[in-house]
Amino acid sequence: MKLLTLATTLAIITAAASAQYPWDSRTAGGPPHISVNGEAVVYVKPDKIVVRLGIETDDKDVATAKQKNGEILKDALTVIKGNGVADRDIQTDHLSLEPRWRDDYRRKEFLGYRVRNSLTATVTDVSKLEPLITQLLAAGVNYIHGMNFQTTEFKKHREEARQLALKAAKEKAEKMSATLGQTIGAPLAINEGYSGSGSWYYGSWSGWGYGRGDGMAQNVQVSHDRGGAGEDTETVALGKIGIRAHVSVVFELKK
Repeated sequence: MKLLTLATTLAIITAAASAQYPWDSRTAGGPPHISVNGEAVVYVKPDKIVVRLGIETDDKDVATAKQKNGEILKDALTVIKGNGVADRDIQTDHLSLEPRWRDDYRRKEFLGYRVRNSLTATVTDVSKLEPLITQLLAAGVNYIHGMNFQTTEFKKHREEARQLALKAAKEKAEKMSATLGQTIGAPLAINEGYSGSGSWYYGSWSGWGYGRGDGMAQNVQVSHDRGGAGEDTETVALGKIGIRAHVSVVFELKK
């Protein structure tokens, strides 16, 4: 019984190894092969930019703090709509109110109330982005929380990046095999690779406290969130996004 159990266990381990390495000719009887990776990035100009804005007001009277915030919000909405942004592309995201205190361990001083409001605007006319931001700051908007650069032709550019990645993988395999005096045959396996998580992609420009004397932290962030089919995307500059594709290909190796 013990011998039978040991034989069964070894058979399971062998089967698992064969499944993990399907093209290992020593374990699965497969043909000689070469495995390579291919990667490509397609850089495109965005045709849609999502701008996240913040409004913050303070006053010792809660009603006054709310009124100030509401007036700035009203002016900001007027500016946004005046730049051609449709109502459906404007969204108020968050409203909060909190009392503020100064505590110096000897006495507690009431400073007043702080009201925060945030909204999001989707700009489809990229040429209007800079004048829109300037007008919003003049209207009293305190924060530019970030800008997400997107493209409505993601699928088109994704396919282009994938084709370039496959070509890169083939060229790499041809050069490597030629160095060893061999050639490649038909592809035996093709896989797409990705890193990160998520179901959408974006390029972002984020900042904090713009227009309040704090200055903008101008960070061009490189994100590795996946696109709709697993491609990475990254921001390379303000106003540009990159759609990345990564593939792994196994080619038959011939003498």
